[in-house]
Amino acid sequence: MLILVTNDDGIHSPGIVALAQSLSTVGDVVVVAPDRERSAIGHSLTLHAPLRADEIRPGFFAISGTPTDCVNLGIHGLLSVKPDLVVSGINRGGNMGDDLTYSGTVAAAMEATLMGVPAFAISLESPTFRLEDFTVAAQFAAGLAQTVHSRGLPLDTFLNVNVPVGKLAAVQLTRQGKRRYSDKVEKKIDPRGRAYYWIGVGELGFEDVPGTDFHAVSNGSVSITPLHLDLTNFRSFDELSTWDFNLQQAE
Repeated sequence: MLILVTNDDGIHSPGIVALAQSLSTVGDVVVVAPDRERSAIGHSLTLHAPLRADEIRPGFFAISGTPTDCVNLGIHGLLSVKPDLVVSGINRGGNMGDDLTYSGTVAAAMEATLMGVPAFAISLESPTFRLEDFTVAAQFAAGLAQTVHSRGLPLDTFLNVNVPVGKLAAVQLTRQGKRRYSDKVEKKIDPRGRAYYWIGVGELGFEDVPGTDFHAVSNGSVSITPLHLDLTNFRSFDELSTWDFNLQQAE
């Protein structure tokens, strides 16, 4: 099994190192990851600038781009054969609920799915991010990689995995939960008297609903949420079909 590993925390992050080491026990691993942290960059693709790829050590490529760039370049440019699996992580912090729309970690797994390669993203929800915590998550990822490789995934589906810190209570299939965001934006003044702003400085919460990713992880279970490429909200069709969409003809 050939496994392409990426992340959004950068190629030197402890999460990707632990992940690559663990996955190397079940397959051949090539790491293609951003040369610096690219968190919360979502599914961004670099189209108007060249990308640089430096092999900083055998099998480890540092890319001057986004996680999506890394997967695309890895599959189409750096690897001589198509990988059997793409694993993105281990992210420092959970990627649950509405955070999925921002996550570069999750976007990398989505990009692999668009390229026709099975994939999953894995994140660690921990207040400390000790090396041993990453090791537990990495060991789980190695087992999941074997299962995905042998069983396959449903069409156009990838997995979003979130691992809690400490002893793992269980593994649960979950649905995407709901995040409660703070409206706070921090405004400060720089030494030249100009205002600048920090987004995302407020407290974050979540709706603790059984069956969701947040609920599973907060109760010590690994959350596995199957995500689909089709974002269509089919449940809205009945309501929207009653709208008047008549075109106004220009005179």
